[in-house]
Amino acid sequence: MLSAIIATHDSERTLVQTLAALVPGATAGLLGDVIIADGGSSDATAEVADIAGCRFVASSDPLGARLKSAALTTRTPWLLFLRAGCVPEQGWIAAADRFMETIDLRDGAMRAAVFRPASASDLLHPRLSELFTLLRVMAGGGARPEQGLLIARRFYDEIGGHSGGADAETALLRTIGRRRIAMLPVGAGLDR
Repeated sequence: MLSAIIATHDSERTLVQTLAALVPGATAGLLGDVIIADGGSSDATAEVADIAGCRFVASSDPLGARLKSAALTTRTPWLLFLRAGCVPEQGWIAAADRFMETIDLRDGAMRAAVFRPASASDLLHPRLSELFTLLRVMAGGGARPEQGLLIARRFYDEIGGHSGGADAETALLRTIGRRRIAMLPVGAGLDR
């Protein structure tokens, strides 16, 4: 079972898309809870979280501190960090479940996973930023925060979690390292 932690700031529209993609995970019993780590939104982000039954934690702390604080409130053995607007493709539940089972079978295996950057159909009419992402991935570039992060709670704790800064997501991915990050066989795109 996992907890999803979603970073938001004035994200009411994009949060709806992310939460809608997570609903099947909740109904399948994979997703235990969703925590919204908000950076002081002035829109209806809190109302969207409330309607969806999410825990809403607002703070003026930097992003990394908010994410780490939200992770500390969870009780599940797995964490899924997403940005508002990150929409996992159909099939994410089976892919995440398979990855978690594989890692759980390896006693002490410390690995994390990210979603593929974009679906092949999205690449037929890519935006400029998506072209750069595709080129970076093809050239062997590392994972990006926009791809989400699925990580065992024990691994997250062992490496110290997110740092307190605004660039904490990227710093955490660097700390984990490319060799310990798997790419799930399903994509996740950012809703704009």
